[in-house]
Amino acid sequence: MLTSRISFKNFKLTKKKSPLVKKKLLALIKEKNEIIKSLTKDYKNNFNYKSLKKFKNSLEYRVIGMGGSSLGAQAIYDFLNFKIKKKFFFVDNLKKNYSKKNKNYTNLVISKSGNTIETIVNANLLIKKKDKNIFITEDKKNYLHILAERLKADIVHHNDYIGGRYSVLSEVGMLPAELMGLNVNNFKQLNNLIKNKNFFNALISNVSSTLYFIKNKKFNSVIINYDEKSENLFKWYQQLIAESLGKQNKGLFPIISSMPKDNHSVMQLYLDGFKNNFFTFFYVNEHKSEKLNNSQILPTKDYLKNKNLQDIIFAQKKATESIFNKKNIPFRSFEIKKRNEKTLGELFCFFILETILIGKSLNLNPYDQPAVELIKQETKKLLI
Repeated sequence: MLTSRISFKNFKLTKKKSPLVKKKLLALIKEKNEIIKSLTKDYKNNFNYKSLKKFKNSLEYRVIGMGGSSLGAQAIYDFLNFKIKKKFFFVDNLKKNYSKKNKNYTNLVISKSGNTIETIVNANLLIKKKDKNIFITEDKKNYLHILAERLKADIVHHNDYIGGRYSVLSEVGMLPAELMGLNVNNFKQLNNLIKNKNFFNALISNVSSTLYFIKNKKFNSVIINYDEKSENLFKWYQQLIAESLGKQNKGLFPIISSMPKDNHSVMQLYLDGFKNNFFTFFYVNEHKSEKLNNSQILPTKDYLKNKNLQDIIFAQKKATESIFNKKNIPFRSFEIKKRNEKTLGELFCFFILETILIGKSLNLNPYDQPAVELIKQETKKLLI
């Protein structure tokens, strides 16, 4: 068990936990670090709950942002969609055809720097006069801050010390979650988790295992995902890992594999191909699932009678894990028992702490992304 809401099986290869990783984790928790603080109930969001009331009557929202400015909110929206009665649309890329529907939206325009070119372009093309607008950006006279003032929009200041991919439990993710009608305080689980020996030990052991894989030139971290509502959770995780660790000719390549669909494409490679992969199985126990129609099942597949979709998916997951075990393919496994804010908060905490610890153990700065800035600078040169 990782927590009461998450059943967890660790990688089998490491029985011992690295004392160095444990030392780094204890030091990290004690740091005066705004990212770590954002995972706790001690963090104060830079928005006023009363001022949000005028936006809560909206039924349709657009989140306009790139990467970490959008992915965390998307992960929350999809994972907890059954609890959300409003529609959120995420504009996180440049498209050739934009919807011209005559609707009024509440727009959440998010960019830490306030100068992200894709966000500026999308805001320019999409915002209409009658829209309501909230801008989340640094307290500086950047492009979006000036635009927000011109539009007389509400401005929420993005924490200067929290980069986009780490910002999901700051105002960047929590303001959208509040507008979704979710319990924002329940996401903040680190205070409880650091007292949980199972969580603490699993985190240290996982980082120790990952460092072992890297040392032995296993660089592909493949997520075997059996929950379609978690696809954006792992797109968030993909950015977190790739952008935090991909430096100085080091890093991990996070690959998302959608199951059981990918059993019919890349599973052959995973089982019998090259051996520089390690895997994460992810499954959510859904209590309600569509039942198969017994009257339409032919005798040759009689074992499918009285089954529902969740029964089939879970059987495929267990079967795949069994084959991985037989072939000595390294994997860990998450089984989510309950889909709620606390569970998702625990997952965010686990993956953020794990990423930072791997970075520090590899003598990397897990908080910057210097190479990406080169493309931004080159793009600007070409447009001038």
